[in-house]
Amino acid sequence: MKKNIQDLLVSAIKRSLKDLGLGSVTPQDLYLDLPADSRFGDISSNIALRLSKLTQKSPVQIAQELIVKIKEHLEKSPLRVYIKEVKCAGAGFINFYLNERYFCEQVREIISRGSAGLKLNLAKRKRVLIEFVSANPTGPLSVAHARQAAVGDILANILEFLGFRVKREYYLNDEGNQIQILGKSVELRLKELNGEKIEFPENYYQGEYIYEIAKRSQVTSHKSQDFSEFAAGYILDIIRKELGDFGVRFDYWSSQKKLRKSGKIEKALGLLKKKGFLYEQDGAWWLKSTQFGDDKDRVVIKSDKSYTYLAPDIAYHQEKYQRRFDWLINLWGPDHHGYINRLRAAVQALGYKQESLSIIIVQLASIFREGKSLEMSTRKGQYITLREVLDEVGVDAARFYFAMRRTSSHLDFDLALAKKHTSENPVYYVQYAHARICSILGNAKLAAGKCADLTLLKEKQELELIRKLLQFTYILNICYNTQDPYMLTVYLQELAEAFHKFYDQHRVLTEDENLTKARLALISATRVVVACGLDLLGVSHPEKM
Repeated sequence: MKKNIQDLLVSAIKRSLKDLGLGSVTPQDLYLDLPADSRFGDISSNIALRLSKLTQKSPVQIAQELIVKIKEHLEKSPLRVYIKEVKCAGAGFINFYLNERYFCEQVREIISRGSAGLKLNLAKRKRVLIEFVSANPTGPLSVAHARQAAVGDILANILEFLGFRVKREYYLNDEGNQIQILGKSVELRLKELNGEKIEFPENYYQGEYIYEIAKRSQVTSHKSQDFSEFAAGYILDIIRKELGDFGVRFDYWSSQKKLRKSGKIEKALGLLKKKGFLYEQDGAWWLKSTQFGDDKDRVVIKSDKSYTYLAPDIAYHQEKYQRRFDWLINLWGPDHHGYINRLRAAVQALGYKQESLSIIIVQLASIFREGKSLEMSTRKGQYITLREVLDEVGVDAARFYFAMRRTSSHLDFDLALAKKHTSENPVYYVQYAHARICSILGNAKLAAGKCADLTLLKEKQELELIRKLLQFTYILNICYNTQDPYMLTVYLQELAEAFHKFYDQHRVLTEDENLTKARLALISATRVVVACGLDLLGVSHPEKM
């Protein structure tokens, strides 16, 4: 929106803290919240509670002193025309009450500018590279990969909306032991298909897709290396197609094999040796990762001169920075949690700031059907694939559901619920709000213009809907700060609920022309925000349902 009121309030609080000799307070301590109950204001700060221990004063006393200074600064700022009241409440919360003028201006801006009126340029064109999914091409994508794909793509959408220059990357581990086992699995299945009696090793890939690759491989050479390359290429084609059908696109597909052949691994390790961050011990080369907060030093070159997994990752991340990205974001599965500190240490050893790398662990997802959780094992092929989920519930439900829990929380995906056309199904509930609004606007004889008298909107449900509309940019800020799109799905459900409650209580098309225009303007703004939120999720917003 034109005025980012949170930023302006934070600025006023900062100046007030400085006046009271508390200018050293960090930005994290200036976090603003949205009270669940409008009786406690439209925006709230708990800064007084945070400062109580530091100042040896009660939070209420600090809040009261701050409010005096805040009011002085607000009188000198553009905010003065929007703040109705500033109060101390409860144990020391500072609550800001916005006036009618602010709400009216913001609703009009949404109507006149559409989704452009919701944008905040937080990034100043900062370049971001998000690397996600990056599943080894050893089998079709599982629901765990699908969740990473949804979260990564939605996060990229949100950051783009906030002004970042975002690129998406898939890092392809297309060499190594697992690729060799894949080739041998196909080779053995081909022999089996040709009538040979085969004892299939337990640690080989056993899914039905291996038989399909074996059948198609009969036209290729029967060397083990050829089987590996053919199988990995075949599976990669499937992965590309599935991700495309899921609405997930990548700007780059980066190959570990090409990275190794380029000599960049040797160059990166050479740099670390030159900087004194590698040392030799017991015939192996170690990274001094403990100097950067890791719990122990890490081997990068083994005593047999082969690389550990960390060596190509060091070179890969150096190469990312050399492509002039300011911020790297990696989405990993929970099995990589122990790998975080060593990579952060490597990035700092290369000379880059710790905060320039964000690593997000995306927890696993479980698929339920008929009340039963379905087992997942890539090797045995006993898992639900992304393709099966798409075929059963469609792209919209899949993308919405995969983002419906915090990335740090396990996700239970109920296929039966995702297919319901009732309010129990969150994605249907939100889409239905959009379709319902489109139907009303289509039947209206009056235009929903920005000149409507929005001061006529005084009913409780109208005001609650307006307040919920104006929380959109605040929610996107949360998604940005946490690097997690989960709150957007929560917000859209709450916005849909606020609309449905309003519509169930009040007619939009009334005999009062001015009131009708005001309500049409309100639901028109609601439609813009719902559509914008669904666009960011990569979910459609149908006009009829």
